[in-house]
Amino acid sequence: MPGDTQRFEGQVAIVTGAARGIGEAIARRFAGEGACVVIADLDGDAAESTAESVARAGGRVIGLGVDVSSAAAVADMVATTLAAFGKINVLVNNAGDVTIQRHFLESDEAWWDHFLDTNLKSQFLCCRAVAPLMAKAGGGCIINMSSGGATRSHRGMVAYDASKGGVEALTRGLALELAPYGIRVNALVPGLIVTRPDHAEPEADRRRNETVPIGRGGTPNDLAGPAAFLASEDAAYMTGSTVVVDGGVLVQQRSPQVETFPLDRYPKVEDLT
Repeated sequence: MPGDTQRFEGQVAIVTGAARGIGEAIARRFAGEGACVVIADLDGDAAESTAESVARAGGRVIGLGVDVSSAAAVADMVATTLAAFGKINVLVNNAGDVTIQRHFLESDEAWWDHFLDTNLKSQFLCCRAVAPLMAKAGGGCIINMSSGGATRSHRGMVAYDASKGGVEALTRGLALELAPYGIRVNALVPGLIVTRPDHAEPEADRRRNETVPIGRGGTPNDLAGPAAFLASEDAAYMTGSTVVVDGGVLVQQRSPQVETFPLDRYPKVEDLT
């Protein structure tokens, strides 16, 4: 497991949507740095399998099947966490969905409700469940997973983008209301992350890599370090922040493919003086 410190020794972290991808990488990072970790995922079998893998690597972890859009399921998750580990110091709201694309003129209420429930209501429910416990304990850390869609628009993804805009508004509001209780609330914004390299297609990889200023698509581990930082004492004075981890995608006005000053006009390193 990544991480060469034990800065989270004695702490307990819940990571939702953690059976695979970004959530799994974050869960492994926390476990690797000493935290007891709850791997929560809608796919309970996958959550348990990932937890077993983390445990074999030395982590203290449990895997739970949880529908985080259900208040009852979230309450059960928190109760199970307390029974297993006694407290909750960190919550990472990573669970979400991005898969169902649909033009707005072909949309319906069920499509809208799915994204708002899965991506936004779930974060509200998880925060509402753990915040009183953190307040009574004197503090804690909440990390909400956002998206570039919170401030930019994707075609065919009005509901998704609206849900992520809500995530960032929720993050700001909670940061303000929970700060007096020692609870910090921040958001992470992933970029073009390759969560399943085995499913990637070479042409899609090429187009993505050309779009990212750093020159490559991100990996789940690119988010694990920033998440660990936000949960650490190094970020003790950060709350209400949105941390973008996207290789520079959002700072562009135009993608390199349509840029008026293309990359082939950049100075060559060997010509620099």
